Amino acid sequence: MYKEDTIAAVATPPGEGGIAVVRISGPDAEEIGGTIFSRNNGTKGRLKSHTLYHGRVRDPRSDAVLDEVLLTVMRKPRSYTGETVVEVHCHGGAFLAREILRLILSQGARHAEPGEFTKRAFLNGRLDLAQAEAVLDLIQARTQKGVSLAVTQVEGGISGWVGAMRSSLLDCMVQVEAAIDFPEDEIELLQRDQLAQRISEFREEINAILDTYEWCRLHREGARVCICGRPNVGKSSLLNTLIGEERVIVTPTPGTTRDVVEESLNLGGLPVVLWDTAGMRETDNQVERIGVELSKRYIDKADLVMLVLDGSNELTAEDESLLRKIDNKMMVVLNKDDLPTKLDRKALKPFHTAGIYSVSAKLGSGIEELKNGLRETLLGVNVEASIVITNLRHKSALIRCERALNNAQVSLSEKQSAEFVAVDLNDAKEALEEITGKIHNEEVLEHIFSQFCIGK
Repeated sequence: MYKEDTIAAVATPPGEGGIAVVRISGPDAEEIGGTIFSRNNGTKGRLKSHTLYHGRVRDPRSDAVLDEVLLTVMRKPRSYTGETVVEVHCHGGAFLAREILRLILSQGARHAEPGEFTKRAFLNGRLDLAQAEAVLDLIQARTQKGVSLAVTQVEGGISGWVGAMRSSLLDCMVQVEAAIDFPEDEIELLQRDQLAQRISEFREEINAILDTYEWCRLHREGARVCICGRPNVGKSSLLNTLIGEERVIVTPTPGTTRDVVEESLNLGGLPVVLWDTAGMRETDNQVERIGVELSKRYIDKADLVMLVLDGSNELTAEDESLLRKIDNKMMVVLNKDDLPTKLDRKALKPFHTAGIYSVSAKLGSGIEELKNGLRETLLGVNVEASIVITNLRHKSALIRCERALNNAQVSLSEKQSAEFVAVDLNDAKEALEEITGKIHNEEVLEHIFSQFCIGK
């Protein structure tokens, strides 16, 4: 558990806005709220739970009014954290919100750590760990699809499946434990062939869910696409055309781009980060050489490389060198389609590419086809699974679960004793339980909730 003290933090982003929310949670939350708040009509008495009250925040030491506010009390257990929560809705502004928070802290509350409100919701059983992590996904979502995936998890998508799978595993474990307790009847009790078939079905189900991870990860985190090529093939012009604004300086002089320029693009619900990199060539210019090395690093960490070639010229030795060196998934973009074409597509046959697209970054022709191809190449087939995973921790746990089930299947097929099968099934169950929160390592929990913002 945790120390049952009272925590407080500003729950809205810093900066100016219409309102700011200061949140208090813990055993003294209502008492602190009552100390600093007075209703406008002068009415005294206990406030109703889950009701907004209009009044003023006053410093009890000086009776100075800080702001006109709305205040609500949400008594446990019907609150986000499972504790009594008080929220003060004040006028927006970083200074005013901080002053109200300072006043609350002076009354005995402690400043909340990152994610501590959600951590308390988990520890009090309001959310399991998978749902708590989905709250962070919801906050960080950048497209409607990202929001939809996060909402599914907050509502218990993966959690419900884990519960059902765990229950099925327990049924199998009961059968194995019975064979251990009554070894003389092991053949009748264990029913090895039927149990092995059931475990095989579990593994198929897990592998189908594992297959959704990459698709969901791209929607959750965004795809990283590196635009590269030799100098003056139109990389920066292509970036400007893709995002619909003049983001990068474009000149006829080769080597204009020296640093990596990053921009965002929404491809039908898929968030994409575009990296426009320096033209890659051998050069004696120290600054340009640094830019080329930086380009190579971004190519290595990209989910997809968009190699831009000048379609109005024949394939050069530098082009061929890039085509050979890029190990990532790669699309080829033949730019300058507004000029007479000289690059023969047959010259690209020896190289493995995920698609070849002709565009004119100058005129905008072929750009929509390129965007559609980019999205299709990144995502592949559309995932229609009812249960998906978006979190690397969940993926790792499912991989361990599947391996443990495989070991159990091998133990059954090799006619090993029931004790070995029981150990493997228990390992699988424990791996599943980690997804929803049976974690004994406090450092793991601290790491998960440290990724949240303060106030959530």
